[in-house]
Amino acid sequence: MNGARSLVETLVASGVDVCFANPGTSEMHFVATLDEVRSMRAILALFEGVATGAADGYGRVAGVPAATLLHLGPGLGNGIANLHNAKRAKTPVVNVVGDHATFHKRYDAPLESDIESLARSVSGWYRSSARPDDVAGDALDAVDAAFGPPGCVATLVLPADVSWSQCRDLPVRPRARRTAASVPQDAVDTAASTLRSKSGTAILLGGTALTERSLLAAGKISAATGAKLLCETFPSKIARGAGLPDVERLGYLAEFTQAQLEGLNHLIIVDTNAPVSFFAYPGHESYLVPPGCEVHTLARSSENAPLALESLVESLAATTVSPVVSSPKRPDPPTGALTIESLAAAVGALLPEDAIVVDEANTAGIFIPGVTSGSPRHDWLTLTGGAIGQGIPVATGAGVAARGRRVVSLEADGSAMYTIQGLWTQAREGSDVTTIVFANHSYAILHMELSRVGAAGGEKAKEILDLTGPELDFVSIATGLGVPATKATTADDFYVQLARSFHEPGPSLIEAVLA
Repeated sequence: MNGARSLVETLVASGVDVCFANPGTSEMHFVATLDEVRSMRAILALFEGVATGAADGYGRVAGVPAATLLHLGPGLGNGIANLHNAKRAKTPVVNVVGDHATFHKRYDAPLESDIESLARSVSGWYRSSARPDDVAGDALDAVDAAFGPPGCVATLVLPADVSWSQCRDLPVRPRARRTAASVPQDAVDTAASTLRSKSGTAILLGGTALTERSLLAAGKISAATGAKLLCETFPSKIARGAGLPDVERLGYLAEFTQAQLEGLNHLIIVDTNAPVSFFAYPGHESYLVPPGCEVHTLARSSENAPLALESLVESLAATTVSPVVSSPKRPDPPTGALTIESLAAAVGALLPEDAIVVDEANTAGIFIPGVTSGSPRHDWLTLTGGAIGQGIPVATGAGVAARGRRVVSLEADGSAMYTIQGLWTQAREGSDVTTIVFANHSYAILHMELSRVGAAGGEKAKEILDLTGPELDFVSIATGLGVPATKATTADDFYVQLARSFHEPGPSLIEAVLA
């Protein structure tokens, strides 16, 4: 057995049996091992950013890590943006990066780079295997770190000679998973006391506090105490739909968040951080908690947030309280011009039960969360780290993780072009992914930010944020990548095309040309 096979067998034995790969020369022994360890499912991505984003989407939906396979430092560099998003989402990922043979590194070959510095910026755990006999133990440590809690990107570097050299053939003994720590009783008592006796209190939820179990518990607390329920701006995954509390997400714009928090005296945070502005703006605050508002932490990311919320329910004697939940409702099918409002209505009218929505619509998707609050139960995944080019890859990974569930990828046209290659992987895998491209032919969010930061933009500034001349043809691009595609220019057309996509197996794309 060589080091590569030791790695693959250890990963599979530990429950990591999917690998999103874009390999090169140094990883060929890993590739060859796939014929020997057939229980590892290897999925080719045409770009490293697709591989890393797909691993993020897979981990968010499956709750277990996928592996990546990347080629040296430049390959890792190509995948860093979506590893950054995975880091922010606390997604479990085992990020395998090949390296030059140990004896070759001193020659400073053209692809030699500082992998460690690149990897540590997005990894919660890092190691480079020094000997073939170390690989199995290193892999077990990487899987442990990736699972957490909290989950993280665990980067394991595999030098080429460590990969091809022989090692001891020892049985792999997977380790028991660590469990989240219990929240200290003092934290529950403090939250209960605050909720009982203080006015102007809100509960801010994130991470594992946004599962169905957690939301129902939080809903009981809100109904019993009158506390306002909020969630972080970009949750990694939130359960939504009829029968669940409709939790208000914090706004992307700092002034919107400040308006949502205005008048609060106490903010109880659960598996998230106190809100801050995404960017600094002249004359505006970065820390968005109102002056004089006291922040209390009920559960940290390493702690059991669902259990903490349920313990708080018991402390408040609210176990029999009924939470306020969304009633089943759908908007009417839209007609007429295809606007962001009518497009949202079509999605709300048709969203399938148990769908997974991957939201990178940016400014064009502003109305969709509101019209889907009463849709059948679904999960919603967002752009956690703010690095665009996440949507198509995350949808690709979600489609692999959730066979039988429809994935709905809401994709801004500018963001789509960062990682459009992910459509090819969807076609190859036959994944049930519907991609909706919001074609407004502009980096619209940057037009807004241009004025917000106080920059005076003229014609040249507008030109660099414009996506016309030539216009992007997403039907041709998707078709060339193997995904059936159509173009909608009216609300009526879009509704018909979306209904057809939801009923037909496999991937498809709709280019929605917005009025």
